Amino acid sequence: MLNFELKNPTKIIFGKGEIAKISKEIIHNAKILMIFGGGSIKNNGVYDQVKDALKDHDLLEFGGVPANPEYEVLLEALHIIKENNITYLLAVGGGSVIDGVKFLSAAASYDGEPWEILKKPVRTLEGEGMPFGTILTLPATGSEMNSGYVISRRETKEKLSSGGPGLFPLFSVLDPEVVRSIPKKQIANGIADAYTHVLEQYMTAPSSADLQERIAESILISLQETAPKVMTEEFDYDAAGNFMWCCTMALNGLIQKGVITDWAVHAMGHELTAYFGIDHARTLAVIAPSHYRYNFETKKEKLAQYAERVWNITEGSTEEKAEMAIKKLEDFFHSLEIKTKLSDYTNDFQNTAERVEKAFIERNWVGLGENKNLTPQDAYKILEMSY
Repeated sequence: MLNFELKNPTKIIFGKGEIAKISKEIIHNAKILMIFGGGSIKNNGVYDQVKDALKDHDLLEFGGVPANPEYEVLLEALHIIKENNITYLLAVGGGSVIDGVKFLSAAASYDGEPWEILKKPVRTLEGEGMPFGTILTLPATGSEMNSGYVISRRETKEKLSSGGPGLFPLFSVLDPEVVRSIPKKQIANGIADAYTHVLEQYMTAPSSADLQERIAESILISLQETAPKVMTEEFDYDAAGNFMWCCTMALNGLIQKGVITDWAVHAMGHELTAYFGIDHARTLAVIAPSHYRYNFETKKEKLAQYAERVWNITEGSTEEKAEMAIKKLEDFFHSLEIKTKLSDYTNDFQNTAERVEKAFIERNWVGLGENKNLTPQDAYKILEMSY
């Protein structure tokens, strides 16, 4: 097991009706800006619950943060923060809204051009970010219990990440009831996103960190077993709770400690979202199978372990089990009605590999993957395999 440090200060408030408790989590004299997305919280009852809980607080609102939170929109919120002397941020939404609030937390006291925080990137240390809490309405990214975020800039077609220990939410409310009103396509995206988060921390090489390995495999199995229950029309509170908690546990830092991690799938997937606007989770489903096939020799032992422990595939050689593992992964995405080829999403895919290679060269991204040895040229070949 590798050396590691673990500190996660986020308080989780889980369960039905728990939004009412946020008034006790935010100091009474705070000047709060509530930030949300397209307005679904006004239809599912969450907005009214928040307003009622904070009726005795000084509360302003900013809506309209889109999926893949856009830099240009967030600058409008940043202007409101500075003009109104906001002291506390409240994210009410999914990962996009929470990521946007993390950026605003970092940018509120940053002296330079805010985009520098992502371009350089600039890490936000403890005590540097504006305090914030979250109310999760769309399980997927795990942003409610970690300190990282990703922001898109339409003008330059970039999607970049940053973070730091100063960007953990102070609290996050997880009420499974919100899953009741989420469209099935978004639930499928959430499952695929969380599943791939686990794979990025697990699908590397066999590790001596047995507990982390077993927890990662348990999250994968739970997502597989929960998926058909939350994809049906009839709402199942227990299944919704398992789905929500799996998404949080997939990326709260626990399973990545003491092991090597990959994240090349995300690096390439972000480019597809920046270029084509494809849903983040679906870009991961496009890239992951090709990534594992391209890096088969270095990953085959872990792929075989995944086949054995997660899919109960015990027959065949290491190579045969590893190949079956990739097929099972694709089948799982397909069971969620998520397609796994770029050509399924756009007809303008022919030059994508070249564009990604060029972007990675310009950013000097020359060492992706768990071994830091994947080059922009490797990314080119993986993208070609994903067509």
